[in-house]
Amino acid sequence: MNRSAASSILNAGPLVLMGLIVLAALTRVLPHPPNFSPVASIALFGGAWFASRGWAVAVPLVGLLISDLVLASINGGLYASWFGGRDMLAVYGCIVLTTVIGFRMRGKVGGASVLGYSLLGAVLFYLVTNFVAWLGNPMYPQTGAGLMASYVAGIPFFRWSVLGTLVYSAALFGGFALLRAQVPALRAHTA
Repeated sequence: MNRSAASSILNAGPLVLMGLIVLAALTRVLPHPPNFSPVASIALFGGAWFASRGWAVAVPLVGLLISDLVLASINGGLYASWFGGRDMLAVYGCIVLTTVIGFRMRGKVGGASVLGYSLLGAVLFYLVTNFVAWLGNPMYPQTGAGLMASYVAGIPFFRWSVLGTLVYSAALFGGFALLRAQVPALRAHTA
């Protein structure tokens, strides 16, 4: 990393963005309904606000990894065995895709765009992760009907995913907007 890139990331704006993302990711260790999580929200938030696209992708991934490591250390066993599997890769892939979707919000962050892109992120997560849950899983026939059964089985989790994404997006985007209004230094080095 060159000197100006290192200096840029150490400015108040990117540091606060990193802190908010990691803090939001760590809320996954608190008791919550299944799939009520900040996963899509941290990706959208990073994509919308980090001036550097590299940091926009990396920070949500690192935040998610930190929270996964904490969850694995708390829960062990089955959760720890999730690491490196295709389900984990699907979730992390969704983070990258949702961050790229968040790039489209740059300079256009507002209530309607946060709502619309949050819903899009939740739908993307649902479609991808349920497809991967179906793919090669002996629990579902490897047919169109089996895929539909996987999507139907995911509906209860999808409701919580949408609600979690909306709540966390409102908290992240709304909280950061309030901080930016009060602390001009946060306007530097963010989109």
